[in-house]
Parts: sequence; structure tokens; C-alpha cells
Amino acid sequence: MLKRIYHLGYAVEDLEVAARFYRENLGVEIEEPEEVEEQGIRAAMFRVGDSAVELVEPTCPDSPVGKFLRKRGEGFHHVAFEVEDLEAALAELKERGVELIDERPRVGVGGSKMAFIHPKGAHGVLTELVELPEKEA
Repeated sequence: MLKRIYHLGYAVEDLEVAARFYRENLGVEIEEPEEVEEQGIRAAMFRVGDSAVELVEPTCPDSPVGKFLRKRGEGFHHVAFEVEDLEAALAELKERGVELIDERPRVGVGGSKMAFIHPKGAHGVLTELVELPEKEA
């Protein structure tokens, strides 16, 4: 089912400040930030080999990332795995009784399809499944 680790998500209070840290201290190139209204976030990624790190800033305090920051502070938020067919993966997980946050795909960064597995269903780790658009796959 899983093709690779697509990205690790880091919740940050200020996307520009976090991006500057990685750019100036680790020499990475940060992609242009993108707002995903449905999720209440602004996100920007930088590549690390075949994977990436996604910096995620809430656009409103009541978004899931905003609530996460209030409760836990900045840091590791989720792991995202690339899958070939997200709808099939979700159906298979649901059939196996895995607790899902999203039973249907949503639109994610870069026009990807994405869905989350509940941390309760993945041993305490918020897990995102991502199906990339044809051009990125």
C-alpha cells in the first residue's frame, strides 16, 4: 500500500520564521507557501532526498493545527505516506477496522488528494496518506 515517506509535517507558529531557520542554517530551498483553506493552514515544503518536510502554520486558531499548537507547541505533527490509490487504501483500512479521520479524500497541498488516519488507529501517530497528481507521481 505505501510507496514511500512523502513528507514529515512540522507545526509552526510562524511559517516565515521557520522557513528562514531551515534556509539560513541548513541551506534548503523552501517552496512557495500555499494556503489550504479547507484545512485552515498555510504550508511550505522543502525536499530532503526523495522525501520532504512540510512546515504547517494555522490560518485560524480553531483549525486542527492551531489546536495542536495550543496543546503541544511547535514540533512534529504528522507523517505522510504516498499511496497509489487513496480511495482504495481508505476502503481497505476501513474494512480492517482502522479508525480514520477522513473516510474520503480531501484536497491537499499542490492539488494532491489526502486523508488522515486517526492517531488512535496508528499507535499515537497522526498519519496522512497522499495520492499525488499525475504530474508529480
